[in-house]
Amino acid sequence: MNLIMTIFTITVALSSILAIVSFWLPQMNPDAEKLSPYECGFDPLGSARLPFSLRFFLVAILFLLFDLEIALLLPLPWGDQLHNPTGTFFWATTVLILLTLGLIYEWTQGGLEWAE
Repeated sequence: MNLIMTIFTITVALSSILAIVSFWLPQMNPDAEKLSPYECGFDPLGSARLPFSLRFFLVAILFLLFDLEIALLLPLPWGDQLHNPTGTFFWATTVLILLTLGLIYEWTQGGLEWAE
């Protein structure tokens, strides 16, 4: 227990010191060259701030959500070796149902439609 408290204290102290030092020593010298977009050595032809469709963002978030779901459900075949495999499969089914309901809601609200 003493070793755990020592490591915890060192971790908290070191992270606090690093956070304080990063606020004391900021190196911000913005000039026109640093604020301009980099175009591989060429002069910028247009605005670098093009409008971005939120539908791409929504699809990316849905992809990450379902990718995380698959990553969390991959160890399920080993779940039957636990003390309570029924509970494991109950919670896995609950997660699948919640994500399926979320996908159905997103679909019915038209969030996955590209044409309006």
